Parts: sequence; C-alpha cells; structure tokens
Amino acid sequence: MDTLFSLKVFRQVVQSGSFTRAAEQLGISTAMASKHVSHVENLIKAKLLHRNSRNLHLTEAGEEYYRQCSYALDTLDTAAQKAAGGADKPQGMLRVTMPLWFANSLLSRWLVEYRTRYPEVTLDLLLDNRHVDLIAEGVDLALRVSSTPAPSLIVKPLAKIEFVLVASPDYLAANGTPTTPEDVSRHQAILPSYTDQRHLDIRRRDNGATAAISLKPVMLTDNTLMVRELVTAGGGIGYQPLWTVRQELEDGRLIRLLPDYELLTEQLNAAYVDRAFLSAKVRSFIDFLNEKIGQSRL
Repeated sequence: MDTLFSLKVFRQVVQSGSFTRAAEQLGISTAMASKHVSHVENLIKAKLLHRNSRNLHLTEAGEEYYRQCSYALDTLDTAAQKAAGGADKPQGMLRVTMPLWFANSLLSRWLVEYRTRYPEVTLDLLLDNRHVDLIAEGVDLALRVSSTPAPSLIVKPLAKIEFVLVASPDYLAANGTPTTPEDVSRHQAILPSYTDQRHLDIRRRDNGATAAISLKPVMLTDNTLMVRELVTAGGGIGYQPLWTVRQELEDGRLIRLLPDYELLTEQLNAAYVDRAFLSAKVRSFIDFLNEKIGQSRL
C-alpha cells in the first residue's frame, strides 16, 4: 500500500473522529480507510487506535505518533508548496555551465542585469569547455556552442555565433598579412585543444565561392581566452568568436583577416534535461538571454 497515503488516512481519521467521515473526505471506502490504518499499525508494530462500533480514541502510542505524523505531513506539504512556487516565480539557486570564453564584459553586464530583474535567483556559474553531465553534476542549464547537441537533452537555439580569423599588428608586420585562404594556411596558428577544428570552411561574401583553410598549430590551449591573449601577444593567427575580440578589433590590438570571407558560424544553444517541470528560474534565464541576444550582435 501507499504508506504516505496511509499516513494521511490515519491523520484524517483522528481529525474526523470517524472512519466513515474520513473515508468520505478522502474519496475512499470505509473498509479501505480501515485497511490503511491497519497498514500503518503493522508498519510500526504498535496499536494506534482503540475502536468499536460507536467510537474510537488514540492509544498512548497513537497520541505521540499522531503528533509526529501530522508534523511530518505538514512539512511535506510546505515543501511541495515551495517547490511548486518555483515553477511560477524565479527563485533559488540556478546552476549554469557555459564555455570559458563567456567570461567577457558583455555577458557579465547581462548577468548583472538578470540578477537585478530577478533578485531572488542566485547564479552559480560553471565556466568549462567540457560538456558537463547535467544530471550527475546537478546543473540546471547548459549554454553550448555546437551543431550536434546531445540527443538526451532538450535544446533551444539561441543565436548564431560568428567566428573570425585574427592576428596582431606586430605578428603581421613580421610575417606579412595573408590575403587569400592559401596564404593563411602557410602561417603559424594558435588553436584551442578541446576541438579538432583545424580545417575551416570559408565563403566569399560577394559570390558565395567556398574555400578551405588548413591551420598548422604552433601552440594549443584548452582556454579560448588564452588563445586570444596569445594571438594578441603576436604568437600567430587564430580564430575567435567575434564578440570576444570586438573590443580588440576596435582599438587596433587585433586585425581581422580575410574580411571578404565568412568564417564558420556555430549555433549557441540552451540545453536542459526535463521539459515537463521546467522551473521559472530556468525559463526566465532562457527568455532573458533571448531578449538580450535579440538586441545585440554576436
């Protein structure tokens, strides 16, 4: 039998002073109400009620058990109400995993604005280029750049992320500025080690003609932001999400290569495990990102 429901039957019998009235309030038969109380007594191996055809009253053990049982059921009811409230109002801890290169000024401003809008949500941000197991590590939401998301996850597309080829003025002054895809392939490259993306497909903006670039790494790192710093320091050419190097391009610390070509574009997705009970905090965060991305150029 359902022990939790049996406890509720026992409490209702005591409060009603009658098996019949308790059964009516719970929508079960009187015989079934009696069976549920007997189930509780058998479970704890103690007599809880003295009963006859006219009345019933609690035993000494029953009085103590009734107090503890009522407290436990009230606690469960309160917990359920709070959990249900989380489905309507953004609140509580929101654990989000995202790539390391999300540690930039643009996203930082967005996150501060999100917290201003939803002050009852506490953000726990996990920056990691690996694909975190959301269930095993207790993560609510993953922001991932991928064209092949895991089939076990619910995925909501957020934006296309434009990547660009870049190099520093000092590096180009010493090694020449590549003007064709073939030229790029002859230069030393600094690449992320967490992907095997060493062959880039590019397309001319004017006529749509495609070409391929083979990059030869001289340095590898598992940190996208370290790639940017090494490229800015003159170590070679690299490719970066446009929004992580926009400031460096504007102030001249980096130069965009092959501006007449479009480099690969990847999909930024929000991924989570269960659509059925999507909490308000997760839903609000996804909706907020959609709003901000719609107002920005990524």
